[in-house]
Order: sequence, then structure tokens, then C-alpha cells
Amino acid sequence: MTTLLSTDAAVCRIVRAGVIPYREAWQWQVDIARQVRNGSAPETLLLLEHPHTYTRGRLAPDGDLLLDAATLAARGIALAATDRGGLTTYHGPGQLVAYPIIRLRGRGGPHWYVRTLEQVIIRSLAGFGLACDTVNGLTGVWTADGRRKIAAIGVKIAGGVAYHGFAINVNTDLRMFDGIIPCGIKDRAVTSLAAELPVAPALSEVADAVARQFCSAMGLCDAF
Repeated sequence: MTTLLSTDAAVCRIVRAGVIPYREAWQWQVDIARQVRNGSAPETLLLLEHPHTYTRGRLAPDGDLLLDAATLAARGIALAATDRGGLTTYHGPGQLVAYPIIRLRGRGGPHWYVRTLEQVIIRSLAGFGLACDTVNGLTGVWTADGRRKIAAIGVKIAGGVAYHGFAINVNTDLRMFDGIIPCGIKDRAVTSLAAELPVAPALSEVADAVARQFCSAMGLCDAF
């Protein structure tokens, strides 16, 4: 489902895409980024899920993947090397993946953008009664005590347009993170809304909250 959110100044296309294989979604982002760059498409927010996939950022060391190829195949887990920042993470059912394809020129640089995405996630989750925060020196969003990571961020910026984005664990099978060292961090756990709240919100509700907070933060809309 596609929605256009607009003000007098800007339009944001929000696409709720369902379950999309990782490489297909990656190519989709590259195509949209090219269109945003040349002005033939509006800035876009893709909201979706992936099948079981481990992805590795540009600087991910081999040792962060703890399973061999035969085990990955037996468990039905895809593996994708990607051009985003960050290290190794997991995507899968029950996890909301948000891919903003947005111009950064006139807004801020990479550091500003990542810090803004963290605040988008924090504000989105606060609406469900979960207090979260950032951790100095680490990228992503964590429980308020800083011990458990609930959202990972990894972006790519090319020609002034950002793509890739962030993933929020809503009702994710957290055992899937046992096959990797998530984001290279060995001494902190990974969590989800389902693990932190008495009742987890539906993934569609989290998607709505993210869309609202993202557009507000980027000056793309005032109301959802």
C-alpha cells in the first residue's frame, strides 16, 4: 500500500510493502535513490519485512558470522554482503525494516542523519510505553538501561541521497541473533517489543508510528 504525505513544501511517499527478499529490496532502494536524485520520484519511506537474512556491512569482519554455509542453508537463512554502513545484523519476520530514501542536502550530514533516525525510533517506541535511549559510542537504540538493543541502524549516502535505514525488533525470534555477533557487540543483548512489553503492538501499528515520526523529523509532514 502506498500513501503520499505532503505539506506545501514536500511530499513523502510511504510504501508498506509486506515481505520482500533482501536483495530485491536493496535493488528497489538503489532504483528509487536514482530517481530521487534526478527528481523523477518523491522522497520515499519503504516499510517492510524480510525473510530470514543475515546482512553484512562494508566493514563487517568474517568472525561476526558464527554459522557456516551448510548450516545457513539448512536453516533457510540467506546471507547478503551489502553497501551500507555498520557490521553484521539479522533481518526476519516480526521485525519492522524502514528504508528511507531521502535527500540530505539542506538538512544535515551523515552524523546528523543517524542521530535523527535514533530519535525517530525512540519517539516511535515511546508511544507504546517503552522508554528507550542511545548509548555513547554505539549506533542504534537501546532499552533505557543501555543493556539491550532493540533497533539497529545502517545507512548509505550517495550523491546526497540516503538509503538503507533501520530495523526495529517488534515480535522477532531473538534466537536468530545467536548465529552472529550483532553489530560486533559481544557484551550486550538484543531485545524486542514483545520481550519488553506485556503485549507487543502489531507491526502495522509500529509502522504507522515510524512513518509519523520520520516525516515530522524530516519536515515532510505535520500530521499522519
